[in-house]
Amino acid sequence: MKRLLRTALIFIIRLLGAAGVRATAQRARQAPPRKPRILLVRPGNLGDLVMTTPILHALKKQAPGAHISMLVAPWSSGVVERHPDVDEVLTCPFPSSRFTTRNIVKSYTLLLHTAKMLRRGNYDLAISLRASFWWCAALIYLARIPRRVGYAVEYCTSFLSLALPHNPQEHSTSSCLRLVSAGLEALGYAPLKEPYTAWRYPLYFVPTAEEQEWVADRLRAEGIDAHASLIVIHPGTGAPVKLWRSEAWAACATALTRASSPTSPIHIVLTGSKDERPLLEEVARGASTRVTMITDASVGQLAALLRRAELVLGVDSGPLHLAVAQGTPTVQIFGPTDPRNYGPWGEEGRHAVITSVYRCPSCPCIPCGRLQFSRRELPLHPCVRLVAQEEVLTEVFKLLRSRAVS
Repeated sequence: MKRLLRTALIFIIRLLGAAGVRATAQRARQAPPRKPRILLVRPGNLGDLVMTTPILHALKKQAPGAHISMLVAPWSSGVVERHPDVDEVLTCPFPSSRFTTRNIVKSYTLLLHTAKMLRRGNYDLAISLRASFWWCAALIYLARIPRRVGYAVEYCTSFLSLALPHNPQEHSTSSCLRLVSAGLEALGYAPLKEPYTAWRYPLYFVPTAEEQEWVADRLRAEGIDAHASLIVIHPGTGAPVKLWRSEAWAACATALTRASSPTSPIHIVLTGSKDERPLLEEVARGASTRVTMITDASVGQLAALLRRAELVLGVDSGPLHLAVAQGTPTVQIFGPTDPRNYGPWGEEGRHAVITSVYRCPSCPCIPCGRLQFSRRELPLHPCVRLVAQEEVLTEVFKLLRSRAVS
């Protein structure tokens, strides 16, 4: 039933956009302007946007005269608002990618309204940077943008002027770079150089001097010396199924402080949002050591704190990608999500990924890619929770030793 309804809606959207098809096709046949207007569409949260940042400098470097606009969700706009290669940031409260009849009216009212707004931008090229979100492909089609680049996945292809084959095992950042390269060629520019590596196309997020000063003041107020060793644990994440055990994080905090020397003590900082405060308190209660909790930092302040850290530990989450962008080594735990898609995009050897091998009983494989579970279902999906703390600590101390040697 859902499939039939979705097919019908796509047919209606095609009819709604038919009025502008002839004019759009005519613009597409014309030579691109010397200073093209490019729209990048990227729904997603903090981590998604951080992993997208390498495309921005690459795009501006290859097409220096281009005007680059980026349409993102309001809750993640802070990642790109400060980026020097973005000329304009637009926001849209993108609907959930899950298709339900409950939000259908709101979703398609938003689609038409946003498309009308984008038409005023007179864009020459639009790139839909989320492979399987057909709502975005429909959006740039209705916005009458002549060159529309995305991936050839179900329901998206008919809305695109150039649909690339999609590799589901490709890293998210590589995937975005591939789309941008195709978009550049569509405008007559040379493609991006391959291979797509973190060395050639690094993540970008630079905290300001004020944000770094905020961290220094905050740590000083907590009694932490400016030169003390700092290890950050970020236990939270957007999807509860990705959470590790609070007692395991507490054990890691205890083991790390016990392994430090009196002359070079290790200080543990727990980070999270205000809503994650109870989780941090649970970890702190279980640790046989003093920890500092910070839940009031902005994205920029958090980045400055992660830059100051010697090591950052956590599960697959946005702040861990933010840490990678700061050049800070990380240890990351994965379960339902695939590190081939969402693993650290950073210097090889500076990041450790621990992937759960425990397939949940009702999942066909691991990683399964599923993140949405009801509270009743969660106990039946313990893949991340079953990762042993000894495995995590082994990688932690391995990274710390390599840091000491270097």
